[in-house]
Amino acid sequence: MENSMKKSFTLIELLVVIAIIGVLAA
Repeated sequence: MENSMKKSFTLIELLVVIAIIGVLAA
């Protein structure tokens, strides 16, 4: 479960972090 969730969460977390940084940077 940890492996499946981690792999799926990596992309989602990356997108969320990038989106937050983009909004803050803007």
